[in-house]
Amino acid sequence: MKAIVCIKSGSPEVLKLVDLERPIPKQNEVLIKVIASSVTIGDVKLRKLSRLITVPLGFLFGFKPMKITGVEFAGKVESAGFDVSLFNKGDKVYGTTSGLEFGANAEFVCVPEKSKKGVIVKKPDNISFIDAAVIPVGGMTALHILKKVNINQNQKILIYGASGSVGTYAVQLAKYFGAEVTAVCSARNHEMVKSIGADAVMDYQNEDFRKKRKSYHIIFDAVGKINKSSCKNVLKNNGAFLSVKYPTTEKTKYMTFLNELIEKGKVKPVIDKTYKLDNVKEAHYYVEQGHKKGNVAIAIE
Repeated sequence: MKAIVCIKSGSPEVLKLVDLERPIPKQNEVLIKVIASSVTIGDVKLRKLSRLITVPLGFLFGFKPMKITGVEFAGKVESAGFDVSLFNKGDKVYGTTSGLEFGANAEFVCVPEKSKKGVIVKKPDNISFIDAAVIPVGGMTALHILKKVNINQNQKILIYGASGSVGTYAVQLAKYFGAEVTAVCSARNHEMVKSIGADAVMDYQNEDFRKKRKSYHIIFDAVGKINKSSCKNVLKNNGAFLSVKYPTTEKTKYMTFLNELIEKGKVKPVIDKTYKLDNVKEAHYYVEQGHKKGNVAIAIE
């Protein structure tokens, strides 16, 4: 099979397209024929992270340093191990790989049927494989963080970095929960964030929300570039400050909830660009610039 491998840290030039043996599923795993994957900002950061850090993490937490890149996948079940009961050959599925083992930027990937480090669920029929492949990481991150507060229709939330992957899902989820949403992003993305539900928008390059008179019940930093202390003047008494810097986790129940919203048309992915597998290097260069709108997908087939 063809796959993108990363054998050392560095620029996107360390990424290589190679031919590898197709993986064989263990008794608790399913083999996925990958149709689409993604490149996230997390992939970029871990590609640049020194092996002096990732190898010790492996010893401490049971992770393996990234070899085949990519965390998110969407595809069809090719085969399943003897102990697998939830999935059958031909099932259309999507999810995340297990921990730092990665492996989704490839024609095939093995994932556990159940795992504390990854998620696999059946794909809704009303979205494509390309759409499905960019939902798990950003969608689950936004949902996990927003669940830290009890959002309701009487609240005002400001989402900083609303045009990114986590931000676009946070806007849609906050609207679903009933909040009034103010989105902060670049001017070129204003129409896009309005189209997914934002009630008001600000251009972060020309407006500083912290100098406005309006205050918010919740401020969600979806890009990890601001802090609570700088927002205290516009955060209501007992207001909540949320950030992607906080630890998150992946849960099957999160993906099940997102599936329900997707099927109802309440949540949809925003895709900026789609690259082919042999252009993953270019996708990394683009994501690394920090200006992507929503998500970057990888078409395997």
